[in-house]
Amino acid sequence: MQRAKIVGRVVRIYDVVMTHKLDADDLFIHRVQQHCAEASLSFFLIEPIWVQAFYDGFSKGQIWARVLLNMHSEHHQPDDLYHKLVRLAAERQTQVIDPPDRAQAAFDKSRLHPRLMAEGINVPTTVIVPKGKANEFQLTEAERQALGVPFVIKPSMGYGKRGLVLDATSEKDLARSIALWPDENYLFQRKIVPRQQGDRPAYFRVYYIFGSVFKVWWNCFNDNYRLIQPGDLTDQASAELESIIRRIAALTGMNFFSSEIAQIESGEFVVIDYVNDQCHMLSQSANPHIGVPDELVAAIARRLVEAARELIKK
Repeated sequence: MQRAKIVGRVVRIYDVVMTHKLDADDLFIHRVQQHCAEASLSFFLIEPIWVQAFYDGFSKGQIWARVLLNMHSEHHQPDDLYHKLVRLAAERQTQVIDPPDRAQAAFDKSRLHPRLMAEGINVPTTVIVPKGKANEFQLTEAERQALGVPFVIKPSMGYGKRGLVLDATSEKDLARSIALWPDENYLFQRKIVPRQQGDRPAYFRVYYIFGSVFKVWWNCFNDNYRLIQPGDLTDQASAELESIIRRIAALTGMNFFSSEIAQIESGEFVVIDYVNDQCHMLSQSANPHIGVPDELVAAIARRLVEAARELIKK
């Protein structure tokens, strides 16, 4: 009933809108727009120059969207305009990919970590430290032994390596992370070293998009992506990576995200970065050093538009 009231008084209804702040992701944006056109879906890109006007129109009931693909909002900044827009869209019963409450719960590493452990998903040994206890916090001897030296410190809501400390040796290093990224909680984690496979670390970024799974090599040392070629992985390893990402999706309810997964010397897979939503879609043709392979960018764009069409039909 609420949706009918909203639709009844709007001036413009879009099938698919997408929040986006990075002008470098042109291939992804163009492919989403192309596939929307092919599917006869109207599309609007909410880039920075339009976000205030779009928010105002949405809040006044002049604009409505059936599906919002969120490629930019700051989970840790409630006053961020994109964040407010995504929340408003969810309140107005737009189908948001992914709904803000669900996305925030999955993105918050301090909240998700114990759930992953309870599910039996292999994650690094971790101690969660609230910011309010930072000044007096002391590791127990058992925790110190379990973490090893050096260990990793990361903000619970951090991304893009901001606030990440890879060479921590004591509790004092927490101050470095706090200075770089103020947050409510921080994770002290055992440093996971991937085994080497040829000239690259055995480290993967695995994407989950509405039931579809895409796997790619990702070099955690230089941010370089490479497509997985036939023969690179055993069937068992490929199936295990897929199983892990599907279990995370089932646990979190997320429909579009990626996870970073390392394979260590024992052959075990360890989930390093749990849920990255608003996935980085800079193409390799735009930046050969840190871009996602063009074929993968295009495939993800196509799958997202297919999913949006399915959501609209419901």
